[in-house]
Amino acid sequence: TATTLNYTGNQNLSHRNILINGDFRVAQRGTSSTSSGIHSVDRFGVWHDNTDEAPTQAQVDVSSGTTPYANGFRKALKVTNGNQTSGAGADDYIWIQQNLEAQDIANSGWNYLSTSSFITLSFWVKSSVAQDFKGYLRTRDGTERQYPFSTGSLTADTWTKVTKTIPGNAGLTFDNNVNQGLQINIGCFFGTNLTASGVTENAWASWSGTARVPDMTSTWYTTNDATFEITGLQLEVGSQATPFEHRSAGEELTLCHRYYYKLGKLDYLGTHMSANEIYGIGMSDNDNLNIYGIINFPVKMRIPPTSIDQSGSAADYRVRRDTNKDCTAVPTFVNSAEHFCRVNFPSNSHGWGTGQMLWCMSAGSSGYLGFGAEL
Repeated sequence: TATTLNYTGNQNLSHRNILINGDFRVAQRGTSSTSSGIHSVDRFGVWHDNTDEAPTQAQVDVSSGTTPYANGFRKALKVTNGNQTSGAGADDYIWIQQNLEAQDIANSGWNYLSTSSFITLSFWVKSSVAQDFKGYLRTRDGTERQYPFSTGSLTADTWTKVTKTIPGNAGLTFDNNVNQGLQINIGCFFGTNLTASGVTENAWASWSGTARVPDMTSTWYTTNDATFEITGLQLEVGSQATPFEHRSAGEELTLCHRYYYKLGKLDYLGTHMSANEIYGIGMSDNDNLNIYGIINFPVKMRIPPTSIDQSGSAADYRVRRDTNKDCTAVPTFVNSAEHFCRVNFPSNSHGWGTGQMLWCMSAGSSGYLGFGAEL
């Protein structure tokens, strides 16, 4: 409501949000999964274990007429619980996580060693079950530390804004590198082997894998098909939660490309690569089989990818010089750097000879190539 800017402190006026894809609009890998650790929505993994039925994570629409919708949010991450027929086991858990590079915290402007310097975490959350949910921050450098917090009691099926202001601490360490520095973890459920009644919320403490948060009610977890939705996740330097920083679709996608880049079946845009579109330029080897294509990334990735993922079969990929030839096996990883990957598009008995330049192409809408550099 201010009409003039009263700027104090070292907060950024733009690029305040240290998190990437906090509005959950980018979902390169696909928009739904039941696998643990999969990032259906870019930069956010949903982890679960020991469940009787795996939960489903999905990118979903934010309903019109809600406060998040009015604030410009159109997508959310939704976790739908499975049917946990054996109840809440001590080793059971479901949580949402984003990992941040250590250098992004070290260079954020947060004086993390000072108790009078703060970062603020804010997000919108909705649960189909009325209860309190737990979360924690975890540092990964030096002596690991944790900062447990709660959402407070949520009203069923109602979006609630949660804000946590977090001070620095002399025990924190963040190296200036590309490795894990800080985790944001928001729990749908933590079993008792991960919790303890004596855990203090809203305070830094030494990391304990068996006492991450206080004991948590199991009502949501023991309710079949219970849902948990989150959007508008922002982490910023300063003691106040500012309005969410809405970045353009192009900028958010580019930030995501540092960690995952996908060519082909672009589910997050609702479009697919059709036949004869180009993955990259290749060159034939001297064995009348292997054709090595270079895939250039749009931005330098965090680290060189060590593998590729794909869908479809050999019939979804082809190569071309003066004519098309189908691949006789799916493309495979050869080597990479932060800015490219060399991929083999095998086509047995292609007949083009050594050193011929070729196009490495799609043969339909089912195939894709994905390159990961996640934390």
